Amino acid sequence: MQTTNPDILIDNAEIFNGRDEATVRGNVLIRGNRIEKISPAPIPIAPGDNTILLDGTGRFLMPGLIDAHWHAYLCCNTPIELLTRDVSYSHLVAGQEAAATLQRGFTTIRDAGGPVFGLKYAIDTGVLQGPRIYPSGAMISQTSGHGDFRMIYEHGHAGCGCETARVEAIGASRIVDGADAVTTATRENLRQGASQIKLLTGGGAASLYDPLDVTEFFEEEIRAAVKAAEDWGTYVMVHVYTPEGIARALRAGVRSIEHGHLIDEPTMELLARSDAWLSTQPFTVEDNTYPTPEQQAKHIRITQGTDKAYTLARQYDVKLAWGTDLLFNPANTRKQNHGIVKLQKWFSNFRILRMVTYDNACLLALSGPRNPYPGKLGIIEPGAFADLLLVEGNPLENLGLMEDPATNFRVIVKNGVICKNTLQNEPAQQNGQNGIPHETTA
Repeated sequence: MQTTNPDILIDNAEIFNGRDEATVRGNVLIRGNRIEKISPAPIPIAPGDNTILLDGTGRFLMPGLIDAHWHAYLCCNTPIELLTRDVSYSHLVAGQEAAATLQRGFTTIRDAGGPVFGLKYAIDTGVLQGPRIYPSGAMISQTSGHGDFRMIYEHGHAGCGCETARVEAIGASRIVDGADAVTTATRENLRQGASQIKLLTGGGAASLYDPLDVTEFFEEEIRAAVKAAEDWGTYVMVHVYTPEGIARALRAGVRSIEHGHLIDEPTMELLARSDAWLSTQPFTVEDNTYPTPEQQAKHIRITQGTDKAYTLARQYDVKLAWGTDLLFNPANTRKQNHGIVKLQKWFSNFRILRMVTYDNACLLALSGPRNPYPGKLGIIEPGAFADLLLVEGNPLENLGLMEDPATNFRVIVKNGVICKNTLQNEPAQQNGQNGIPHETTA
């Protein structure tokens, strides 16, 4: 009985390796879960080989997409569902959404907070389809912070030794105060398998109690998380918008600033000097509608800073990553690819495609020995993971193709397995995968 994936040969495609603007026309052989060979000349197949042949003629081969700020559990469940439904329901919904995320071409995501360790394991072991997940575990928040979603009458939380709040019981966030408590929360997430740590160090639109201008966690509290993460060879990412909060996080040793839409020029210069990453999103007003006037006002203020943040990021040439940060609105999850197209206001098509593949992969690699998928992602080269998209048309010329993955992503390969193939109406079945068997060769 065959226990390994059949080889896959993609012939005559326009190959964008994810890193370099120049493309090459050629052929790619996938063996196991890695790219075995790339050649401008035909790659021969030995007689009798059970190789799947995919015709890339007139099509564009690129690395699988990477979303560096995704919430695999929170994106597909509403706050009311999370607070009132049985927890098994929300996990089943997240499993269904993971398959849809992969079908949108996202072969890897960095989860920016939530209980996804079980989902990751189910995907990695083949129980469910979905992207590779770099998990953060529960978001770490101070009392009254961006991750404090307790009801106003709910006073107990794990940090005080009282009854655990619902938001902590489901693993969405952990509410702690003081350097010792932050250290404990960080180590607990690492114990469960976090590849990086997520701290909430400033106000946000979705949260209930914190104004947008507040700075959260003392510098020594942030530094405690950074130190505990570095002891495990990984890093801390922080939710924050304001210059004060960004500067405090950078002084504490944070490596990835999430959002940062209200940043000013001196703080962007500091960010560039610190060699940290800015992982941000092209937020616009229509992205979300919040239930209270206070939340909606915070959202509008954030979106008003989007253009300045991207303009300053280009000016100071900071390390820039891209993510979507869609959460609490299941209808919005299907717009994940739209966030890529919105980047055209500031960047060339090449820069955008590189950002959502190779650059994002470089950010994920900061997890070092905690990397759950040691190997090369976001690039097409021999030895890299075989996470690939075969696109109808050329996104370097027409980035709008990325917005309709159902039509334009003809083949999706993740970890050497074909997860989607629409190159023919009734594809042959090979070891549970759709493909074209190629049995004869010269």
